[in-house]
Amino acid sequence: MTSSPSPGPGSAQRVPVVIVGAGPAGLTVGNILRAAGIDCVVLECETRAFIERRPRAGFLEEWAVRGLDRRGLAGNLLARAERHAACEFRFEGEQHRFHYGELTNSHHYVYPQPLLVTDLVREYADVRGGDIRFAVRDVRLHDLGTDRPRVSYTCPRTGRVQVLRCDFVAGCDGARGVSRGALPPGRARVARHDYGIGWLALLAEAPPSADCVLFGVHPDGFAGQMPRSPDVTRYYLQCPPGDTPGDWPDDRVWEQLHRRLAATGAAPLTRGPLIEKRVLDMHDYVVEPMRHGRLFLAGDAAHLIAPIAAKGMNLALHDAFLLGDALTARLRGLPGAEALSDAYSPACLRRVWDYQEFSQWLSDIYHGAATGDPFRAGVTLARLRRLFTSPRAAAAFAEQYLGAAERY
Repeated sequence: MTSSPSPGPGSAQRVPVVIVGAGPAGLTVGNILRAAGIDCVVLECETRAFIERRPRAGFLEEWAVRGLDRRGLAGNLLARAERHAACEFRFEGEQHRFHYGELTNSHHYVYPQPLLVTDLVREYADVRGGDIRFAVRDVRLHDLGTDRPRVSYTCPRTGRVQVLRCDFVAGCDGARGVSRGALPPGRARVARHDYGIGWLALLAEAPPSADCVLFGVHPDGFAGQMPRSPDVTRYYLQCPPGDTPGDWPDDRVWEQLHRRLAATGAAPLTRGPLIEKRVLDMHDYVVEPMRHGRLFLAGDAAHLIAPIAAKGMNLALHDAFLLGDALTARLRGLPGAEALSDAYSPACLRRVWDYQEFSQWLSDIYHGAATGDPFRAGVTLARLRRLFTSPRAAAAFAEQYLGAAERY
């Protein structure tokens, strides 16, 4: 999708901001604007029911929850989320508990993304009276390099093309949305990295088998357990690129999970029906800059980070906080507002690249033992042992794992 010439003359609604995409980033930006009394329209290609049950990430860093709470968006989250302050690595048949909460006085919140999206939609549409249009089709962005951008879309009820005139467009529609594709050739660089592996992503209707996240580093490949609720558990299994869910019948899944997460004294995994099974092509990308003219990218539209370090939703919220505040300042005409919006992309990218670097490092830990290369396997085990023998190495890991650096 590329930016199109402006549609022909006709009636067009005027609104300060159009937000494309109703995920965590778009809905957070919308809520920030509505709280400031600024009108906006959110366009979403899926239905409300779909986005409120679509399984996605579930780990939130403490700074992100504090940011939501300051904006009145964390009431249900704080009441219902589990708090985690430790994780566990399993390698060489042993359990190794890592108490990152003791090192940082911080923790993670476990709150599945569908619940957060449900909260944000309700606050935006039902409480703050925001305009959100679901199931739209053929969204197109026009005249982004001018001070009069437009967004057109097809209304699902009438089948007619509608046009929105605006001051700014927030592109929050993810990796497959139209916003990233609307960047003119040569105006942005897309840096991409492929890991050369796949992850089988699973949801099991079964309680977690441990009270924290588990990372299994095994010669057969990485395995992970991420609790989602008392009755649902997310699992990951490293698999060859090009595998399909059909290559992984349930018995094979559970056999490999048991094998790769086995450790002396560990409780056996609790089996249950697998309600989701999909293969992730493990790759990252970063768009630089995250802005073109009056279009600002946020979340997966601007950067994709593989689920290796559970950073994606946190980065989306960081973008949204900065973008919502910058657009509010611009539209209110506050002093220094233009400088704030100009600083949006560099400020976001500092954290993005830090998280990408940590994800790369952690990938070497997770996958090194399964490469078949004795040198890489030896380096992997040396890094793991250092985490449990060096307080400084442990503190550095904990800071990166929680995104708790004072500055980026």
